[in-house]
Amino acid sequence: MAATVEFNNVHSVSEMPEEDGAKQSFHPRMFLEPQEKKRSMKALVVKQAKKTCSCTPAKVKDCVFNLLPVLQWLPKYKLKEYLLGDLMSGLIVGVLLVPQSIAYSLLAGQEPIYGLYTSFFASIIYFIFGTSRHISVGIFGVLCLMVGQVVDREVQRAGYDLEPAALRVHAEAVTYINTTSSPVNQTSHHPFCDKSCYAITVGATMTFIAGVYQVAMGFFQVGFVSVYLSDSLLSGFVTGASFTILTSQAKYLLGLDIPRSNGIGSFVTTWINIFRNIHRTNFCDLITSLLCFLVLIPSKELNEHFKSRLKAPIPVELAVIVVATLTSHFGKLRENYGSSVAGHIPTGFLPPRPPDWNLIPSVALDALPIAIIGFAITVSLSEMFAKKHGYTVKANQEMYAIGFCNIIPSFFHCFTTSAALAKTLVKESTGCRTQVSGLLTALVILLVLLVIAPLFYSLQKCVLAVITIVNLRGALRKFKDLPKMWHLSKVDTVIWLVTMASSALISTEIGLLVGVCFSMLCVIFRTQRPEAPLLGWVAESETYESLSAYKNLQTKPGVMVFRFEAPLYYINKECFKSTLYKQTGVNPVWVKAAKKKAAKRMVREKEVDSRGKLTSISMELVPEPLGFHTIVIDCCAMQFLDTAGIRALKEVCKDYGEIEVQVLLAQCNPSVRSSLIRGEFFKEGEDHLLFHSVHQAVDFALGAWEHNRSCASKN
Repeated sequence: MAATVEFNNVHSVSEMPEEDGAKQSFHPRMFLEPQEKKRSMKALVVKQAKKTCSCTPAKVKDCVFNLLPVLQWLPKYKLKEYLLGDLMSGLIVGVLLVPQSIAYSLLAGQEPIYGLYTSFFASIIYFIFGTSRHISVGIFGVLCLMVGQVVDREVQRAGYDLEPAALRVHAEAVTYINTTSSPVNQTSHHPFCDKSCYAITVGATMTFIAGVYQVAMGFFQVGFVSVYLSDSLLSGFVTGASFTILTSQAKYLLGLDIPRSNGIGSFVTTWINIFRNIHRTNFCDLITSLLCFLVLIPSKELNEHFKSRLKAPIPVELAVIVVATLTSHFGKLRENYGSSVAGHIPTGFLPPRPPDWNLIPSVALDALPIAIIGFAITVSLSEMFAKKHGYTVKANQEMYAIGFCNIIPSFFHCFTTSAALAKTLVKESTGCRTQVSGLLTALVILLVLLVIAPLFYSLQKCVLAVITIVNLRGALRKFKDLPKMWHLSKVDTVIWLVTMASSALISTEIGLLVGVCFSMLCVIFRTQRPEAPLLGWVAESETYESLSAYKNLQTKPGVMVFRFEAPLYYINKECFKSTLYKQTGVNPVWVKAAKKKAAKRMVREKEVDSRGKLTSISMELVPEPLGFHTIVIDCCAMQFLDTAGIRALKEVCKDYGEIEVQVLLAQCNPSVRSSLIRGEFFKEGEDHLLFHSVHQAVDFALGAWEHNRSCASKN
């Protein structure tokens, strides 16, 4: 019955009786029969349960292959075609990743060995579970910063001293092994765990929880959360976090021994502490930092400028680390000038250890934004490079992959990982064809872990800080793109600025929340005050476009076409009505009030005239003719209606109907039609009209007006 009610209201002028050859246009009546919807929830649940619980060999095989994509593509690996590119990219990314892993460990409040562990395990696990051929999964600066902030907070809560460095010098391997036990604090009772041990315990526990969140998001298919993280929002967040990263590393550039500031306003607090202690600058570290900047920045720029000619980027970072380590070792910079060094980096692997379950309540909330940022960046990068190279990735499987890249390594003393744009670009530009390159990257890191790591004992921390800061250039360059971004979209630019400023000046987590809330408010404001133009007819076509946007459009006499370019719901219903009244130039409420006043005035004047006093009837209050008899509302841009929107449409039709102006609706999508039917918009006896095109509605209005005029003239 709903369909009959809806489409019986779609009339055509041809249905009206012809009188004396009145000219009428013909519109064939259109009937659409809706699909039958299964409304039995029980049947749907039973069907889904049978489908889920059924177990066949084919289904088991599909399940295993979907969970482990490596089983699908590795047997098809083209050795001669792919191996050289994968070998080159894997080795180069591995060489670049070693110094960055050590440097970003400092940012996360961990010892260098844990950064190497993290990069090693993440590369192997993504090789097994990932669907992207090109992205590089490993340490990401923004996530390291977020991890480091939580680590510092929990270390302080546990009662450890507030020395600024998370890296500590261990004279013997036995001491290091002892540091892998649980610390003495409120949540654990092993007597041999020091500050650095507790730091990795906090980091691994938070990594485990973040991985659980990501796998749960994949299981419940809630990847839609990432749609709230627009490109402008993510870019602003990364740039704002980059300022915080730069600030956290500034003390190492100067060789200052000050505690890391956490919480709201840590950016400002850190700089205040730096300037208060500037007189204690270690000039050995300062000179080393300046020399490293002078080498790294021009070298990086040359790498980018000649990347089309170079088969592989020059590993300047690794060369700087080697030279700086040798200089520090043979110059005895630590002993002679008090320079801070990385300290003992042991070889081999530590036995696996579960996260500290007692810490979960303390870090569970902090792990949520880390999980969301991690999977959003990973999924967006994987889809971007898949589109560029003509293959597909499974977003849901990517969430599983990055989740397992956090859950499994958390048992091996690792912290949070995600895809990283800079290393992914290097990987792609050096000929990567598959994730075999990630496996080769892991082998390079393994070589460092087993043999080379102890050689970095004398490496100055200021060198690591310089490497971290130099790698922020890409994010900080976004300021150069602001004029272009402003030209493209002012709203996106404002979202970028708000997210960047709040992430830098308040805190990273609150900055992300502020950015999400502000971007959602922008969407609401856009729908609250949308574009709502009058439309004109494009000659020799059936198209109607905005009169304010295009020239040489024609209007049909007596018909006004109005388009509301947003959903009609409770937030913008008043805007819809006021804009319609403004564009048509007629507020039906005011016209009705004016007619009532004119009628009362005329009655009074007639009464006076009947008493013998000759007076002319005043016409000053009689409303002028409206100039149109029909309003066609183009609903093509209305995605949905709510009850307030339906009520607003009813009021508009009723008010205009009372001043003899009919309102026609055109181009309503099925959702809007269904809402109108459920809202009893079409009632028996009322002549509300619904059309599938604006042109059809206008033709009907003109034909109906001519028909009514001819009938009136004969009467």
